[in-house]
Amino acid sequence: MHLIHILLPLNDNKGKPLGRKLFHAVADELTEKFGGLTAHTRAPAEELWKEGSSETDKDEIVIYEVMVEELDVKWWAKYRQRLAKRFKQEKVIVRAMEVRLL
Repeated sequence: MHLIHILLPLNDNKGKPLGRKLFHAVADELTEKFGGLTAHTRAPAEELWKEGSSETDKDEIVIYEVMVEELDVKWWAKYRQRLAKRFKQEKVIVRAMEVRLL
């Protein structure tokens, strides 16, 4: 079993807030395909990073997660690319972790 995290920015690269419709559409797509999701939306997380020796950049993000039995890497790679376009990002982070239910 795998746990998939999708890190979605609240704003586009110019700092403009992204509409709620966009987030609801992703939630609907993931729920339809995988039967459910968990959305961490109450207090946006902060993503910090440095590129080279420049200042630290920051994004406010929400995290959607789904659990899947089998990891379809090709499907997730294509979906990540579609999300990047829709959210006007160079890249959207989608990560997978193998999990064992206890």
